[in-house]
Amino acid sequence: MTTTAADAARRRRRLLRVISVSIAVAILTIAMKFAAWLLTGSVGLLSDAAESVVNVVAAGVALGVILWSTRPADEDHAYGHEKADYLSAGFEGALILLAAATIAYAAIDRLIHPTELTAVGIGLAVSAVASLINLLTARLLIRTGEEESSLVLTADGRHLMTDVATSAGVIVGVGLVWLTGWKTLDPLIALVVAANIVRTGVRLVSDSMSGLMDKALPDAELALVHQVLDGYESEEIHFHALRTRQAGRRTFISIHVLVPGEWSVKEGHDLAERVEEDLRDRFEQATVFTHLEPIEDPVSFADTGLDRSADPH
Repeated sequence: MTTTAADAARRRRRLLRVISVSIAVAILTIAMKFAAWLLTGSVGLLSDAAESVVNVVAAGVALGVILWSTRPADEDHAYGHEKADYLSAGFEGALILLAAATIAYAAIDRLIHPTELTAVGIGLAVSAVASLINLLTARLLIRTGEEESSLVLTADGRHLMTDVATSAGVIVGVGLVWLTGWKTLDPLIALVVAANIVRTGVRLVSDSMSGLMDKALPDAELALVHQVLDGYESEEIHFHALRTRQAGRRTFISIHVLVPGEWSVKEGHDLAERVEEDLRDRFEQATVFTHLEPIEDPVSFADTGLDRSADPH
């Protein structure tokens, strides 16, 4: 599938529009959640507001990354700028872990020094409205991120969806504190929130590291590659040294093509072109590299593209 300049421009405009909505929502909801905390004095609601601070910073970083990653390839970045998405996901994951540590510190302090809650009804109502706004925004981010293969939007949406889930737990928990008078429940809720945030942060950092370390394509996408290659396999044609990686929405595929040595350069080139075209048709945006080798030469089968310097055998 070929992406035109018009498609790239449309994608860039859409991503910027959606992330701008995310920033506006993050600023609005952080104000609402901090208001809920000030009204009630609940450390559980404080933990919810602290995560919203991360939302604002993460959305701002995402905006910068989108502006950078959607730029066309240039002389210094011949393969494009899509890997910037992974930097954003890693940065957001690190921010989430920092927020979790802050929440845990406040919760432990409140366990040691319990405090009565005030104006709980109004505070919970404000927090509930903020959570509903976040839910709608999270769904928009995830849907757009999946449609446009944007890791930065998907990561931001997943983070926001986690925020919604933890907010729901906080609202229920603080409501129980209000009804039962059990002060210890409030900081315990905050600790549970912190643990849940840690899980999300670790996942985002892991996804970021996988992308930056050029992890191979997922099994489902590798199956598409093998499906194409199997259609060409015969006694005369073989493939090996398959290597794949992902950079944002761009897929990179490298493959060695073994053909009879008696073939002309044009015959081998024509086959390689057909293989490359079929592979590009399976992915939205793919860069495919093929390398021709004579099938009769034993050296061709030894040349798998693997670094054997560290192989003890």
